[in-house]
Amino acid sequence: MAMGRPREFDLDQALENALHVFWEKGYEGASMTDLTEAMGITKPSLYAAFGNKEELFRKAFDAYADGPAGYTKLALQQPTARAVIEHLLYGEVDAVTDPDCPAGCLSINGALTCGDAAESIKQELVARRAKFESDLRERFEQARSDGDLPAHADAEVLARYASTIAQGIAVQAVGGAKRDELKKIVEVVLMTWPPVAAQ
Repeated sequence: MAMGRPREFDLDQALENALHVFWEKGYEGASMTDLTEAMGITKPSLYAAFGNKEELFRKAFDAYADGPAGYTKLALQQPTARAVIEHLLYGEVDAVTDPDCPAGCLSINGALTCGDAAESIKQELVARRAKFESDLRERFEQARSDGDLPAHADAEVLARYASTIAQGIAVQAVGGAKRDELKKIVEVVLMTWPPVAAQ
């Protein structure tokens, strides 16, 4: 029985390298040359292993969601609404200022400069952010039911507020804001949690 030639590269490492290129340059800004050079493979190998650029980005984003952005899933599992927001925002600060990774958030960086050719990726990133916001709203609804948030708290507004702050932290990091500066923003948010307007 003939055996296929073994791949000459580590798929996980190649995907992580591609993730960093997308993270730093955005979806559209990452050229195939950038990707193949960072991954240490040829275009035919990239297509054979990952499909086209869109499929590679989706796989890279899944790796990002489970790895560097894994704090978002952990945040939803925290025992109180306050712990959820604390875990989410401090996790965001740590992730977007990690010296071993590009500044900012792949979800934001990946979509900011998307033109018409990348509309499907832009829409997917918008949908993924909306899904997280929806999960956050459900978690805050649960907190309200548990008596952990006031009965009149608006779970939808709180989820949008938390998402907006998290995205703002990511944008600030891309602009050069330092970790300690961003942690002070989180401290201000926590001082006023839950915000009176949403109660």
